Amino acid sequence: MNSMTINEWTQRFRSTYAVQNERERLRTRLQRFPWWLVGMAALAVVVVTLIITNPDFNQAFSIIRAGLGITIFTTFVSFSIALVIGLVTGLGRISQNVFFRNFTTFYVELVRGIPMLVLIFFIALVAVPGAVKGLNLLGTYLAVQGLPGAALAGIKISDVDMNLRAVLALSITYGAFLAEIFRAGIISIPKGQMEAARAQGMTYTQAMRYIILPQAVRNILPALGNDFVSMLKDSSLVSVLAVRDVTQIARLYAGRSFKFEEAFTILAVLYLTMTLLLSFVVRRMEGRMRLNERS
Repeated sequence: MNSMTINEWTQRFRSTYAVQNERERLRTRLQRFPWWLVGMAALAVVVVTLIITNPDFNQAFSIIRAGLGITIFTTFVSFSIALVIGLVTGLGRISQNVFFRNFTTFYVELVRGIPMLVLIFFIALVAVPGAVKGLNLLGTYLAVQGLPGAALAGIKISDVDMNLRAVLALSITYGAFLAEIFRAGIISIPKGQMEAARAQGMTYTQAMRYIILPQAVRNILPALGNDFVSMLKDSSLVSVLAVRDVTQIARLYAGRSFKFEEAFTILAVLYLTMTLLLSFVVRRMEGRMRLNERS
């Protein structure tokens, strides 16, 4: 009888323990569940329903989405150029060459000390026209000397498209921020690796190319991905240059039709969708990197 009682109590204890474990696992799953994603999905469903059922939202979406190509093109091209600028500047920041180091530091501090919108105006409306005037003077000088390159004197400021100016402005601006990311990634690699590479007979350039930079890029890839997402959002600033991206088209449509609610709701959802997709790609890349490191 006592044995049966002990067995019953043991079974009851195990059953209670199993129920508590199951509740704890369920609680953990609920805590880790991406509820924010459910909210995003619900928002997307609402907006898609409005686009399908509401003629005003449908018309706004049909017009504004035409600027997606310019937005995506501007972002990708600008970020590609900014990567090159950032890499060269980042190397300059740790260079032993006094002129190169001070020049790159001046560039980084200059860009970081001026608001991005002001820089876009300055580069597009001051620096680019100044460069064109400089090329005109150079072309005139070459023509007088009878040297090739006289065609430079015929370049007009209006020949430089605003889309190109926008790309240059974003590239130069983000190049400074990416330079600091590259610099941080490079100095995070132990100095002993550079010393070991030089001891094996590699030049500084070879050691940096084959040993240091591959490891540095792997470390800073998440930060680069985050800056890419940031550039996509900041590309909306080029609308001040009358570049016909989604922001500019939305502004023009709202100003013409006075349908501000429809225009800017569609605009916000388009940017949200693009940034979420890019963020998802960045997270997948980070996950693959972790798996490769473990293997």
